[in-house]
Amino acid sequence: MAEALKLMCVLAHPADESLGTGGALARYAAERVETYLVTATRGERGWVGAPDQHPGLAELGRIREAELRAAARALGLREVAFLDYVDGDLDRAVPAEAVARVAGHLRRVRPQVVLTFGPDGAYGHPDHIAIAQFTAAAIVRAADANHVDAAGRPPHAVAKLYYQVVTAPEAAAYQALFGELVMRVDGAERRAAIWPDWAVTTRVDATAHSGQAVSRRSTPSTGITISPKTAWYFRPSCSVQTL
Repeated sequence: MAEALKLMCVLAHPADESLGTGGALARYAAERVETYLVTATRGERGWVGAPDQHPGLAELGRIREAELRAAARALGLREVAFLDYVDGDLDRAVPAEAVARVAGHLRRVRPQVVLTFGPDGAYGHPDHIAIAQFTAAAIVRAADANHVDAAGRPPHAVAKLYYQVVTAPEAAAYQALFGELVMRVDGAERRAAIWPDWAVTTRVDATAHSGQAVSRRSTPSTGITISPKTAWYFRPSCSVQTL
């Protein structure tokens, strides 16, 4: 019997899977590829409402986990797993521990293809950068026959690692919908890291599946609202650079 095709996304927060890779996940799920998601945090600090209405880190994490699981059902994901880190603290995780957690999921699921953020974290987000680093290292660790994980799983070699990257048209589309994306880290502004077209090796056309990517009209905790008028943003769900 032919080996099942499997795709795993390893991302940082709830909503990363929809805003960045939703179209690709929906497309490949529809093509009977088994799609899996590993999310590092539950988005506990992703609150944009009134400060006095913040439900607290634990409760917001539960809310956003429920939103993520609803999105996963809409996208046809087979499984959602969490690494159980706290939003905003991922770049301070113990690297060996985080890498081992991701490697454990790689050995358990045994995907041929893995998709994560690029080394720039899309716009310099520390959590995005951290999960990109941990994922790349975990792919090496999962394939290493000398590495013994807690469950005693055999080594697994991922065939392809793809980075989700941002090109100029995608950045313009995002900014038209949500405004300019600016993040301050250690007093410095970080903005979208634009990849030139020549650096992009693969583009995923998910036009036929954009309806799934926007089937849930809103995510109340983050304040992101999606309507049919904005469905076009999800058509080319991502550009990816292969290693």
